[in-house]
Amino acid sequence: MEYLELFFKSIFIDNMVFATFLGMCSYLAISKRVSTSVGMGAAVIFVLVVTVPINWLLDQYILQPGALGKWLGAEYASYDLSFLSFIMFIATIATMVQLVEIIVEKFAPALYNSLGIFLPLIAVNCAILGGSLFMQSREIPTIGLATVYGLGSGIGWFLAILTIAAIREKIRYSNVPPALRGLGITFIITGLMAIGFMSFGGMLTGGDEEAKEETTAKVETVKDKKEAAKIVAENKTKGIE
Repeated sequence: MEYLELFFKSIFIDNMVFATFLGMCSYLAISKRVSTSVGMGAAVIFVLVVTVPINWLLDQYILQPGALGKWLGAEYASYDLSFLSFIMFIATIATMVQLVEIIVEKFAPALYNSLGIFLPLIAVNCAILGGSLFMQSREIPTIGLATVYGLGSGIGWFLAILTIAAIREKIRYSNVPPALRGLGITFIITGLMAIGFMSFGGMLTGGDEEAKEETTAKVETVKDKKEAAKIVAENKTKGIE
């Protein structure tokens, strides 16, 4: 249940584009056509799925204060390498992006040419780095959850760019006011889509409220039992049955 909850939350509720507005540069530049948006979205999913768990391992076993002491010995427990987080995270991301660029150029040269400079720019895409930094700040406990979070975040970004690309292809044939053509209407549509995605925020709150109510009821029941036991003990002390 925890994996499923994190998966859907990272796609809809904490969507990289509509909740935090990360990765807007390539989101706006590539979303003119659905075909190029699919390729860029797939590349982002791959990079996030690979880099978030790798960076989780780096964070757990190298970057956190005292992490080196877990596997190198107690004498290294005092070392704090957290200041290297940005450098190591970006190095991991750049390595994966280079791999993606080589694969796309080899097997899909048309897509490689259509993506242009924005494919290598995934390395500095703030949505990619944001995935690793959010993983670190939210203290995701296991590598499995980190992988699910990376996958969900990538799918969320893919869904956002694919949706806006489909809409932009349709509005080419619409009578958009001249002052709003291009990025103007795109920003308006993005804002409306962000409002729509905010409605998913209630997906998981109902269960949380029910769980809280159930916990409160259990606590009250325990209190009642304790009070009843206390009264019985006092009565026995006084000789009252």
